[in-house]
Amino acid sequence: MVNRENTMQINKTVFNVVCAILMYSAPLFTFTHFNVGNIAFAAEQESKPTKVKSSIKVPAMRNRVYGQLARAQQLADEGDKISGFDVLDEIQDRLDSLNSYEKAMLWNFYGFMYYGNDQLGLAIDSFEKVVAEQAIPQSLKLSTMYSLAQLAMQQQNYKKSLVFLIKWKDEYGKDLTASQQMFFAQVYFQDKQYKQALVHISHSINLAESKNTIPKENVFILQRAAFYELKQPENVTKVMEQLVRYYDKPQYWLQLGGMYAEIGEEDKQLAIMEAAWQAGYITKSSDITSLAQLYLYHNVPYKAASLLNEAFANGNIIPEEKNLELQAQAYIAAQESEKAIAVLKEVSVIANNGKYDAQLAQSYLNVDKWMLAIASAKMAIERGGVKNLGTVYLVLGMANFNLKKFDLSLNALKKALTFPKSKQIAKQWTKYVEREKKHYLQLALVK
Repeated sequence: MVNRENTMQINKTVFNVVCAILMYSAPLFTFTHFNVGNIAFAAEQESKPTKVKSSIKVPAMRNRVYGQLARAQQLADEGDKISGFDVLDEIQDRLDSLNSYEKAMLWNFYGFMYYGNDQLGLAIDSFEKVVAEQAIPQSLKLSTMYSLAQLAMQQQNYKKSLVFLIKWKDEYGKDLTASQQMFFAQVYFQDKQYKQALVHISHSINLAESKNTIPKENVFILQRAAFYELKQPENVTKVMEQLVRYYDKPQYWLQLGGMYAEIGEEDKQLAIMEAAWQAGYITKSSDITSLAQLYLYHNVPYKAASLLNEAFANGNIIPEEKNLELQAQAYIAAQESEKAIAVLKEVSVIANNGKYDAQLAQSYLNVDKWMLAIASAKMAIERGGVKNLGTVYLVLGMANFNLKKFDLSLNALKKALTFPKSKQIAKQWTKYVEREKKHYLQLALVK
């Protein structure tokens, strides 16, 4: 027979549940091993009720019931779940002879066993029977209600989870911890009550800051998700700034850059992306080209070209057509014609049309290489695929003019006149070439 001194009330929850607060993810539930040795019991004739609340007396567990629960536990531990359930069923057959505490622990064991069998619905039914008993320790009631909320959450029954949580909170009567606040926050979030979720997230952050600690990363992740669902990009951006500040991860820098773009703060977008590149956080080809395009947008084309050059050298991006084209555009915008020519020659070999030959012709014209400009312009026309062919004929006309080949120049300009986009310039150049041709012939006669 067990002495009264050995009688103890259960002081541990059936579950030790770790809820991972992740955006758009359900919490994880992990049961600790339920040791029947933690159950309070005493000899029937020696037991005394334990007072938990002034109006509730909790009876102790009798030795006979304890022994049967211990046997069920052992069978379950040995992998014989069926026999474990048989033992519990034997106890249930004498349900009327059990006191409230013994009934509660029986349902507790059923719940634990069902959970281990992935029978969540039956587990919830069993744990609901636990809290339905009146004369049980308040600690057991509270822990079971909290576990019920977690199980309902796992079943994606968020409204039911909230019912259990609110009941638990009403009886808990203490200030919530940061993790408890976050459990409320995630349930509200999953139930699409984003404003309520944000209230609990703010409480969790305030608790962490009051202890001079950094809020957990997942707190900010859930906060960001809630603001996103509420279509509040400015607040999403503020959360991203916190993530960059406290959790220095490459994806947060890039996401912050994207948010700055969304709220129209392009200068900050460029600054954060440039810092991310210098820190080695930008490695994907798409992110590198995005930064290059940002440089172009902010009128710093030489940086765009240099960035791409470095990325090619490091093997971070492949010098394929679209990337070489971007680099050529950057050099052209930076008025680095010779460097642009080198890139355009390379990409023209790759291309299956005359698009880059046309750009080469223009670049050669810019550096007074008339013969090369003419050759590239002819190649562009021959290969086709040029969107603004009128410009190519303008280049032909100007290059031939500079070589004093007036008739060839006028022929090219005549063709340029047939294209709407180049018509006006071609008209002006035609008058100029005709006038210069006449003047040149007059000088030749004098000689």
